[in-house]
Amino acid sequence: MICLGKTAIIETKILVFHVKKRNSHRKPKRLFIEEAEVQFQTQFKSSSSSSASSALLLLHTRRSSLKPKHQMATERGNDASSSLILTSGASGRINALFSLRALRSLMMLINAFFLLLLLPFRGRKRTVSSSSSSSSSSPSIIALAEKSPKDERQQRGPVVRVPTAIVPWKSSSSSPVDQEVAARRALAKLRVVQDDDENSVRQFSIFGTPRGETLFTQSWTPVSVNVRGVVILMHGLNEHSGRYSDFAKQLNSNGFKVYGMDWIGHGGSEGLHAYVPSLDYAVTDMKSFLEKVLAENPGLPCFCFGHSTGAAIILKAMLDPKVESSIEGVVLTSPAVGVQPSHPIFVVIAPIASFLLPRYQISAANKKGMPVSRDPAALVAKYSDPLVYTGSIRVRTGYEILRITSYLQQNLSKLRVPFLVLHGTADTVTDPEASQKLYNEASSTDKSIKLFDGLLHDLLFEPEREAIAKDIIDWLNQRI
Repeated sequence: MICLGKTAIIETKILVFHVKKRNSHRKPKRLFIEEAEVQFQTQFKSSSSSSASSALLLLHTRRSSLKPKHQMATERGNDASSSLILTSGASGRINALFSLRALRSLMMLINAFFLLLLLPFRGRKRTVSSSSSSSSSSPSIIALAEKSPKDERQQRGPVVRVPTAIVPWKSSSSSPVDQEVAARRALAKLRVVQDDDENSVRQFSIFGTPRGETLFTQSWTPVSVNVRGVVILMHGLNEHSGRYSDFAKQLNSNGFKVYGMDWIGHGGSEGLHAYVPSLDYAVTDMKSFLEKVLAENPGLPCFCFGHSTGAAIILKAMLDPKVESSIEGVVLTSPAVGVQPSHPIFVVIAPIASFLLPRYQISAANKKGMPVSRDPAALVAKYSDPLVYTGSIRVRTGYEILRITSYLQQNLSKLRVPFLVLHGTADTVTDPEASQKLYNEASSTDKSIKLFDGLLHDLLFEPEREAIAKDIIDWLNQRI
């Protein structure tokens, strides 16, 4: 037995020597070792177990010593990873989840999502407006078209950047929105020019906002009556200041000069019809317009009149102490201090929808069959007026109304300006109870409220409009 064991050791060393000698061949080392292992096991099938096992142990030792270092490290790593995955199936999935490849895919997905959100805000493509020209200019146009982009870049001079305020409002290639604004503004101007009332002088002007936009404004000046005060008029949602021309002339006859401003997206002012990107813009514009009016009428007491959303704009402006100190009082009809949407779900989805689809018109948000006046002639005049928006409310505009009403509800106690609020108890557009809350919580020492039983939203277009106008004028006369 001892002889057989020694013989096995000698033969094993010979086999290992042959394996080292044949390293230069393409045949893998592992194959040679496996062949030697098979030969060895065949030879010693009949030998004793102790000698065979000792020789086999020596063979495995030699075999491991022949492995390269990097191969041994790889096998140790594989053993460790296999043991890790065998212990828990979740560990492998977690490693895959936080792998570099998965994180890159996630970042690409997020990037694509934000690019999709920014898609509606891309600048307009410039289009070259073609006009009819003589045949003599055709060769020059063809030659210009045949020029390569490289030649065109070489001929270009230095780029001069011009401030936005210097650039004309209208361009040769105007968008459909600009064309719509131009048509509305032309109609608003025409109505002012055609108004030949002998007791009032009606004029219009274009007012530039701090943002570089242009707003349509107009004024009514009494002819035969001394001006004792000034009233700034702010219309409601979807309408324009020209609708209050009759009321402005009544104020003229009592010695008040009246200024009206079409806020952004309304009447003859710039912007998509009835689209308000932010009511804070309207508040800022109203403050700037107030400064202009005060500069034109030094020493005269100034009042503000606002209807519905226009009243909400005035109330938010009055929370500024500087503005409040320059105003003698405000008159509010059907103020949008409390507004209830047709369904509570709109309050939840409005912030998201206004960000993703700000200009989208949502008909479901409008309350169907919502009357604003009991006078059929007044309704026909309103909804046949091209300057009055009669479509479905736009998402951002609706959200801005909800936002300003919520702000006012939280800051009613900060209001100190003298005010008169009038509201119809049957109003279904704005909440008359919110007007009562305004009266109860405001810190103003000079405040009045009048609730008209059964009257609707447009108080100055109700059959009782003369009595309502008289209440307003009496309140103003008492404070001059």
